[in-house]
Amino acid sequence: MSGLTRRGFLGTAAGGAVGAWAAAMGSTAKAEGAGCALKLGLASYTTRKFDLETTVAWTKRLGLPHLCLKSFHLPLDAPAEATAAAAAKVREAGLDLYGGGVITMKKPEEVDQAFAYAKAAGFRMIIAAPAVAMLGKVEEAIKAHDIKVAIHNHGPEDKEFPTPQSAHEKIKGMDKRLGLCMDIGHTMRSGECPAKTAEACFDRLFDIHIKDVTAAAKEGKTLEMGRGVIDIPALFRTLLRLKYDGVCSFEYEKDEADPWPGLSESVGYTRGALAGLAAKG
Repeated sequence: MSGLTRRGFLGTAAGGAVGAWAAAMGSTAKAEGAGCALKLGLASYTTRKFDLETTVAWTKRLGLPHLCLKSFHLPLDAPAEATAAAAAKVREAGLDLYGGGVITMKKPEEVDQAFAYAKAAGFRMIIAAPAVAMLGKVEEAIKAHDIKVAIHNHGPEDKEFPTPQSAHEKIKGMDKRLGLCMDIGHTMRSGECPAKTAEACFDRLFDIHIKDVTAAAKEGKTLEMGRGVIDIPALFRTLLRLKYDGVCSFEYEKDEADPWPGLSESVGYTRGALAGLAAKG
């Protein structure tokens, strides 16, 4: 195969076919219902160089029913009325705008801003990067607003929460609506297996950012799913066995000026992997 691995070839082939597949399905609702055993979505950091309209169009074209918006597309400091209007347009387009983030919460005023923003947008969940010192205030806000918060791990460089396990340990006695968004790339870069991590932290696992990385080390970089070192099928097997009901959102950080080819390939690889698991029973 001229240097291409079988795994890489299949991922590329699936990626090339996914656009036509999504169009044939005709709607995001049908796409999710067509044998897809996990909820798939997009984390809009992927499209950070593109506007909200393009982000919505790409999400629909890929047949991804769920969307989590970063502040590039729904500004944190916008008036509440503008936030609500933009969020309504996303939902009118047929997408489940379930959350926003990653949102930094290092100061009390940032916690207050995040919850006011989430309330205006109608989010069910905030994907957050809080300071450990802010967890008490975050818990109070969760109780006041009934909005879930999922702590996003950011790998070896993250002094607060490098791994889901590090966050899980600090929140285990807190409100059950305070949980985790496992970034499987940063988890792997920290030397932790995403499948084993999902099992160990499952009681607080609300959301997952899916991607692949070049190495299980700090130096690892994001790349197309199926081309890296993460055992993606093992993760999916674990999530299916545990009956995970959160969203697996693609956060494709590579190729920020032209993410469409790599994102499409990643979606195709994921659907192929899930179909393969379903066929095996």
